[in-house]
Amino acid sequence: MKEKIIVENGAPPGGPYSPAIRANGLLFISGQIPLNPETGKLVTDSIQNEVRQTLENIKVVVESAGSTMDNALKCTVYLRNFQDFQSMNEVYATYFPGDIPPTRTTVEVSSLAKGVNVEIDMIALG
Repeated sequence: MKEKIIVENGAPPGGPYSPAIRANGLLFISGQIPLNPETGKLVTDSIQNEVRQTLENIKVVVESAGSTMDNALKCTVYLRNFQDFQSMNEVYATYFPGDIPPTRTTVEVSSLAKGVNVEIDMIALG
């Protein structure tokens, strides 16, 4: 059985998909981008702030499901430019400071939405 997670104060989905689905004790969180839910605008001033906003958006979704970032199992990070890897990694590490950070795949993609330099999705316990 699957359950759609309702997110009250997060960035709204940009299409016909759920922000997250819970199934068999797992949360599957859709890709999040650096969209500020309060202003409806993309954060674009630095890759660090873009990653921070993206992870804050994920955190809102995870917490809306009653879970925490500590329960993250797997993240996929999509970067428009792989030269941003180190800057992304510095911010990313602050969201997963425990002894067992989630597994992660990071890939460079050119097909992110216009103005978006990072997108992150996640699987977590939930």
